[in-house]
Amino acid sequence: MLLGVDVGGTFTDAVLFDGRALHTAKAPSTADDQSRGVLAAVEAALERAGADRDRIEAFAHGMTVGTNALLEGRGARTALIATEGFTDLLDIARQNRPDLYRLCAPKPTPLVAEGLRFGARERIAPGGVIEPLAAAELDRLARAVRDSGAESVAVCLLFSYLDAAHERAIATRLRDELPGVHVSPSHEILPQFREYERCSTTVIDAYLSPLLGHYLERLGAAAAERGLPEPLVMKSSGGVAPAGEAARAGAWSVLSGPAGGAIGAGLLATQSGDGNAVGIDMGGTSCDVCVVEDGRVRRTDSRQIAGRVIQLPMIDVHTVGAGGGSIGWRDAGGALRAGPHSAGADPGPACYGRGGTEPTVTDANLLLGYLDASSTLAGGVRLDPAAARDAVGRLGSELGLGELDTAEGIVRVANQEMVRALRVVTVERGVDPRRFALLPFGGAGPMHAAALAEELGMGRILCPRASGVLSALGLIASERRRDTARTVLLSGEELTRERIVAEVEALRESIGAGIEEATAEAIYELRYRGQAFELAVAGALRPDPSELAERFAAEHERRYGYRDTDAEIELVNIRLALVVAAPTPEPRAAPKGGLARTVRRARFGGRWLEAQVLRGEPPSGTTAEGPCVLELPESTLVLPPGWRATVDDHGTIAGMRDR
Repeated sequence: MLLGVDVGGTFTDAVLFDGRALHTAKAPSTADDQSRGVLAAVEAALERAGADRDRIEAFAHGMTVGTNALLEGRGARTALIATEGFTDLLDIARQNRPDLYRLCAPKPTPLVAEGLRFGARERIAPGGVIEPLAAAELDRLARAVRDSGAESVAVCLLFSYLDAAHERAIATRLRDELPGVHVSPSHEILPQFREYERCSTTVIDAYLSPLLGHYLERLGAAAAERGLPEPLVMKSSGGVAPAGEAARAGAWSVLSGPAGGAIGAGLLATQSGDGNAVGIDMGGTSCDVCVVEDGRVRRTDSRQIAGRVIQLPMIDVHTVGAGGGSIGWRDAGGALRAGPHSAGADPGPACYGRGGTEPTVTDANLLLGYLDASSTLAGGVRLDPAAARDAVGRLGSELGLGELDTAEGIVRVANQEMVRALRVVTVERGVDPRRFALLPFGGAGPMHAAALAEELGMGRILCPRASGVLSALGLIASERRRDTARTVLLSGEELTRERIVAEVEALRESIGAGIEEATAEAIYELRYRGQAFELAVAGALRPDPSELAERFAAEHERRYGYRDTDAEIELVNIRLALVVAAPTPEPRAAPKGGLARTVRRARFGGRWLEAQVLRGEPPSGTTAEGPCVLELPESTLVLPPGWRATVDDHGTIAGMRDR
């Protein structure tokens, strides 16, 4: 059996796949120690499957430890060693404003305090060493770090991507003399030019690695104690790595959780559709959206998280604070808002009966009839309609609205936040969403899917049978992957096949230990000489430079509308990924006979309608017409009037909007 466990802000999801059937479970997330929620979800899934732990061959894990630590400022006490005169690089950054029209909008506070920044007396330029690094300087830096009480150190020297000798010497001395302190040298994390992005990424790695290492050590020990395999940890790039490898490089796992969902969306878009879908993962705290084209999830090499740049390969996911636990509130201007603040797992929405008093999206959905007041949600949560009415009613009194109008308003406002996120990854990037299916998942995603699709003119929905735990299923389907990159800056006579091959082989040698059976994939980033930024094109491991130039020119013309036949082309960076394919789970629809049919009132377009309710896992061939509510084991799909659905052999519910 294959096991995948994904930690969300509210629930922790587990999936067991035995080669044919999926066995799923949820448990409340445990914010103080996520490993407790992980093990609880595993035990629940094993109980549902009626299986023993020794049948589990692989254990893949997606987490939010790094993301939460970065957002909440709970990382390690981190020091920075930079070339003397450049220790304030994080403050200077790119000098652009976070908000164009707010001149005083604050930038994020640097993760390294001023007293923990140390200048190294050394200097390397593109042409070689200008100021050597003396042995006495190594001693001074080691003493300074020891005396500072730092738990982790980022080392980022000028031009270390070209010559890492000084940076390597500092890292070696620190590791020898301060064995309890984590060291992140930039030449190991991101050997590329643009010193601010390199420094920011390296500091994030140093800031998160100790915390991530402690967490994975606890989880690994607890898993071994229970007879489970060593966890394979999902990285932001969409591949898994052994826990020990992931623990040494915290920056690579910042988007561990959302990456699993994106991979799961790619899997289902291929199995139950044409491979083209827009995935929307709506959980209890946030909403993540991504684009799947031809079965492959888009990747990016840079993004900002909490205003901080991290320049590493990662799944291209856009996140907004809209989830089932998002709190409805009245702003200073009297407008109704929803999120980004969330009730989370503890206390959770008011209707969970755990002490929450704020009105949330889940409370609104309960009052509108989309959730059944008598049912038990995933994780054993029983709903309390009276608590939901009290919470929503209090907000309605502030707004001068009735209870139902307030509930409908909360849902509409939350939907608009998600529509905005969907437009970011589609319309704003030249993608017509009408050509794609909307693939909702997460515990709350399918409930809002039809409304979101209508807003964007999308006529198809693909709701996976395991939509509530699709991120965990994506972990099972994730390849084992290692990524690296290097700045080469080759042009003119230097841009030869032999030189490119030598650089590719050097990259492969640097990350290939223990993964010799992997397939290599290369990406080449090129630009016209003099341009500030580059475009990425795929290529062979032994590419012809003229072929790379033609691919770049074609991509430049597609992106910007022209190509420059007279300009010299420069190869800036080479990216290399080593990939070991994972088994592809192909779940089957549930057997016939397990679907219960009832009727209840639900509110659509401001009117109460009699909606058909299908409870359970629908078998292949099941059909439904809106208004209809399909209560799946871990999520709920709402079909308004004008929508119909059928279930395919994989158990995926394909919804179509009447034209």
